[in-house]
Amino acid sequence: MARIVKGGLIQTSVTHEGTADIPAIKQAMIEKHMQLIEAAAKQGVNVICLQEIFYGPYFCAEQNTRWYDSTESIPNGPTTQLMCETAKRLNMVIVLPIYEEDLPGVYYNTAAVIDADGQYVGKYRKHHIPHCAPGFWEKFYFRPGNTGYPVFETAAGRIGVYICYDRHFPEGARALGLNGAEIVFNPSATVAGLSEYLWKLEQPAHAVANQYYVGAINRVGHEQPWDIGEFYGQSYFCDPRGQMLAVGSRDQDELVVADLDLDLIREVRNTWQFFRDRRPESYETLVEL
Repeated sequence: MARIVKGGLIQTSVTHEGTADIPAIKQAMIEKHMQLIEAAAKQGVNVICLQEIFYGPYFCAEQNTRWYDSTESIPNGPTTQLMCETAKRLNMVIVLPIYEEDLPGVYYNTAAVIDADGQYVGKYRKHHIPHCAPGFWEKFYFRPGNTGYPVFETAAGRIGVYICYDRHFPEGARALGLNGAEIVFNPSATVAGLSEYLWKLEQPAHAVANQYYVGAINRVGHEQPWDIGEFYGQSYFCDPRGQMLAVGSRDQDELVVADLDLDLIREVRNTWQFFRDRRPESYETLVEL
């Protein structure tokens, strides 16, 4: 019997301008996402991933210490606890990207993974932190991740996470495959004109090279007052052959859903023996350069 997992991705616009009160922004965005999570449950979704730092705008468009107030601890912060309760109630695995406070003044761009029984499983912290114009000032907000590339055993399969800018680096994508990932989620915030031509190129390539499913999430709309560009949506699932299974719209709040046949991973790997034919002993210079 095939192992079919129904996956879901949520892409949304923000509810407020970035000048609004931070608690009000967070509350409104959480309520908005809860509606879509409930809709996913009605469609039988087993695992869902939200967009990068889902409860606010992409505030890295400016450098302002007020956004430090949007951090929360994991797993004891209120949003993670809310989603633990939600995951248990809906019997759904939730991948939850938020702005994490580890210690006072030490902050990470993080995704928590919550199993379908409501138990917090673990977290991934974004490794590769951009800092470039126009409007991607992430080193002001995030310390580089220190979790390695974990894979989490869940009711929906073995889940890995890569976050936004990470997707430009094949090394971590390979590490997730070697660590046993069956589905890798990449919650993102990326704008047209900068990376759109790569959006449906890089991550299907990761899926093919490592023979797992990829769920790529991007928010939608123009975020004020910065308006660094159009967040162009088009969240998607692709399979281990790099084929698109479901693709979201460019400009609409949307729940993207696809059936993921996890048994296809073995079939593809038995055809393309990339892991067998690796030559790691010849790659030593890659980490020396």
